[in-house]
Amino acid sequence: MDVVPLLANLLAEDTIGQNLEQFLLVLSVSLSVATLSRVLPWFRQTPYTLLLVIVGLGLALVDVRLVNLSPELILLIFLPPLLFEAGWNLNWSYLRKDLVPICLYAVVGVMISVVGIGLGLAHFAGIPVAIALLIGASLSATDPVSVVALFRELGVGKRLTVLMEGESLFNDGVAVVAFALLSGLALGTQDEFVVPVAIAQFFTFIGVGVGVGSLIGFGISYLTQRFDLPLVEQSLTLVAAYGTYSIAEALGGSGVISVVTVGLVLGNFGSRIGMNPRTRLIVSEFWDFIAFFVNSIIFLLIGDQVRFASLGENWLPIAVAIAALLLTRAVGIYGLGLVSNTLAKSDISWRDQTVLWWGGLRGSVSIALALSIPESLPEREVVIATVFGVMLFTLLVQGLTTQPLLKGLNMLDDQAFRKTYREAIARRMALTRVLGYLSKLGDRQELDPEFCQYQAVLVEGQLSTLKEEIHTLQTKHPEFKELALEELREDLLAIEADTYADLIRSGRLNEKLSPLLQDVLVEGDRLDKT
Repeated sequence: MDVVPLLANLLAEDTIGQNLEQFLLVLSVSLSVATLSRVLPWFRQTPYTLLLVIVGLGLALVDVRLVNLSPELILLIFLPPLLFEAGWNLNWSYLRKDLVPICLYAVVGVMISVVGIGLGLAHFAGIPVAIALLIGASLSATDPVSVVALFRELGVGKRLTVLMEGESLFNDGVAVVAFALLSGLALGTQDEFVVPVAIAQFFTFIGVGVGVGSLIGFGISYLTQRFDLPLVEQSLTLVAAYGTYSIAEALGGSGVISVVTVGLVLGNFGSRIGMNPRTRLIVSEFWDFIAFFVNSIIFLLIGDQVRFASLGENWLPIAVAIAALLLTRAVGIYGLGLVSNTLAKSDISWRDQTVLWWGGLRGSVSIALALSIPESLPEREVVIATVFGVMLFTLLVQGLTTQPLLKGLNMLDDQAFRKTYREAIARRMALTRVLGYLSKLGDRQELDPEFCQYQAVLVEGQLSTLKEEIHTLQTKHPEFKELALEELREDLLAIEADTYADLIRSGRLNEKLSPLLQDVLVEGDRLDKT
């Protein structure tokens, strides 16, 4: 009997068991923190992702390491679903309106951050320029998960959320590409940085990523028109998220950009032409769960990976990097905001720009890039410590002070009324359906007609109160009427797309018709304004 294979199998089974125990431990701690953040009143004021980081820091302080957070774990397992979920939920119509400032922030803003942070570290912390630029590339990717969650909790305007999420989605890809281009310079495998070559490589990375994401996204969109199988369509989106990333990376493109692209295509196009409303809801809820699940794990592990001794030893580059990051972020946001407002008439207010500046947190992508540096690089620990230190500052200081900043800028007063208005509209819709149901119960002999009439009178009384409340809110805030009209337009376009998809599935239509209402509604708006 050969003992060696037997021992190898036993060791492999033991390793699997240990990994499973570690995973269950991480999951238990993460879900406990997420639950407490909803139960205890004080914790409700803090995004649960930040609470996870704080708990992770506590575990790191007592040297309890849950699991080794490798860059492959972040880039290959955690990052694709987070990017896809963000792209799926990002409304293209809102994104298109602010595409100019988002692209400026995501491309030019990243360049400003890389150069500014790199030069600051080289001049004030004495770090070699190549290494300093690599740190700058690592820290140029924003990760506003916590801030966006806070926005949604507080009812902050959709435009600000789209600006922050859109910038983050695209600058993740740009930052990864910049990091890849600068890695050769830092590792000594590339003698000099040739600008024309770097620009060509940059557009190649981006082009391949967009091409792969678009091809897969539109392919799945047209495929799902032919059948109505919610579980299969849900599974296809999961395969698209991971498959697109792997294929784009294998072809020499940006996996991050490809996943963002396929998420945008499927969320804004495929879900309209290839999925009925029920399937869209199922898939959206599935990705909400995936995002919650992954965020619950990754933010806890980020805090758990901190090495406090290393942070103390590298306090100078951390301090310089924080100052440089805030300065370059201010230059990028306010300077590029001015350019966008002037050239594209974006009309981004100084208050919105201030929130964008302060809300530019750093997170998983920065950590993954720093950890991916080979151990052969002598300055690897300095890079990792600096990135971790800056990330903790943005998450704990900027993240926890975003809500007071919003209050200080008087940006929550109108949002509170907006939230009340949406809730009143939702209650009116629900009670109207209840009233319609009660009107159909008259033929049921087992029910007392007087009882049904009494219930209907109670519901009508509540409806009357809600209508008065809605009218009062619309009188005080005329812009709410425009909000209702915008939502109506989206519903009309969705109904048109669903009708075409149903006709294709039933065989009564061979190919999707181009949207008719889109141009009609745009022309109607133009005539109204004239």
